[in-house]
Amino acid sequence: MYILFEGIDTCGKSTQIDLIADKHPEIIVTHEPGGTAFGKKAREILLSDSLASKRAELLLFLADRAEHYQEVISPNRDKIIISDRGFLSGIGYALANGDFDFDELVHLNKFALEGHFPDKVILFLTDMKTLKERTDAKSLDGIELRGLEYLLTVQEHMKQSILKLGIPHLFIDATDDIENIHQSILTYLKV
Repeated sequence: MYILFEGIDTCGKSTQIDLIADKHPEIIVTHEPGGTAFGKKAREILLSDSLASKRAELLLFLADRAEHYQEVISPNRDKIIISDRGFLSGIGYALANGDFDFDELVHLNKFALEGHFPDKVILFLTDMKTLKERTDAKSLDGIELRGLEYLLTVQEHMKQSILKLGIPHLFIDATDDIENIHQSILTYLKV
């Protein structure tokens, strides 16, 4: 089962993934971008926000996604795989950058994923107050420096994309207590 944990930076998805991985070491944990050797290089470029072309940025995310699917997801489809980010982030960021069509983005991501979207998605939804508190407590990468309003726009695009695509999902209130969130996820995933 391929499960995607999605959400904007500082929403708490990595914390929840760590909690699940501690209890279930048999689960394969990965992330995009950066879950492969190529992905590590792509991640450096993407997080530096050094590309002038948003199309180049999109294509680099898609190249990483295709490599990640080939190397990590496809060979392990008979196991439980949790990915910290994936194609929904790609669509959310692309739509927030403008000049992209939703249907075209879905088509490109289906191509990168060889037609296989995740079996389940858990989307962490935060608010401006929590986002500001958490981003103020860390140094920001190039994408986070685009601003909090930008990140919340990305979040809304991810949410709407899940609903349009009809992928089984759980929406998580990322402002809730860590243990409450953890129990909700465990109940949803039945692990």
